[in-house]
Amino acid sequence: MKKSIIFATLALGVAFAMHAQEKKELDRKAIKDMCGCFEITFKYTETFAPEIDYEKKLDYTAKALELALPIVDEENKISLQHLLVLNDTMVIKHWRQDWLFENQDVFYYDKDNNWTFQKLPADAVKGQWTQKVYQVDDSPRYSGSATWVHFDDKHYWENDTDSPLPRREYSKRSDYNVMKRGNRQEITSYGWVHEQDNDKIIRKEDKADVLLAQEKGMNIYTKVADDKCKVAQDWWNQHKDFWAKARASWDQVYDRNTDLTLHKQVDEKPLFMQFYTLEAENADQSQISELINKFIMEKKPNKNAEGK
Repeated sequence: MKKSIIFATLALGVAFAMHAQEKKELDRKAIKDMCGCFEITFKYTETFAPEIDYEKKLDYTAKALELALPIVDEENKISLQHLLVLNDTMVIKHWRQDWLFENQDVFYYDKDNNWTFQKLPADAVKGQWTQKVYQVDDSPRYSGSATWVHFDDKHYWENDTDSPLPRREYSKRSDYNVMKRGNRQEITSYGWVHEQDNDKIIRKEDKADVLLAQEKGMNIYTKVADDKCKVAQDWWNQHKDFWAKARASWDQVYDRNTDLTLHKQVDEKPLFMQFYTLEAENADQSQISELINKFIMEKKPNKNAEGK
């Protein structure tokens, strides 16, 4: 009887492990399905504001051609680099998304260019993937963990997390300072869709968040022939070594596992603009680290902790 129970338990454990591995492979396939050359349509519209005198902002629409490359493809990590193609000839390094399986180390955005570090419990992220999104200069943007869902011929990942204002907003307005992003990334027959339900939040120290407005966003990625993005692939082949050094420099910062606050400007220039100079010079990693460290704001000592 005991042997039967042991064999049944072992069989159940093996079946569960096989199912978990099959699920993980479906997750990995969904993530890598976001690679390729895409024509993108960006659409955003404000849908609700709690204050009746709030003046709804104009809708935002744009189109783009973008290449997403898998620059890391490991068992528990997939990194996708996005490259914008302008006028069929000009390439701009765009955002990057890293996907980490059962990751426990996360930087959450607070406000005022500050990210707080948290170590999540292992059981809280079991079977989940963390999406870490980075700016064009590989500085942090936002992170969140959730489970990929594969059901009824649908494949999607959903998460809510705070982030800085998007570029389409921060250059035009300052009436809010945090975007609470409702992200849904779904793989489709034609590509994938990044659907968003966003809260525009006013956040102040020691005060409750205030909702300014809500918006709906739809970024629709339609896959096209890879040769339409050949100029981006060629550009990446020429520049990838520099950006590998940049990622290594940032990893040294992230591996400190402490809160991170960045200056918005140093010498009257934002970080991404200063990266252009280093890229043109094909700077070494020590030069890149030196620049990054200039932007890291030193923490002021806690007066209440002095003398303890």
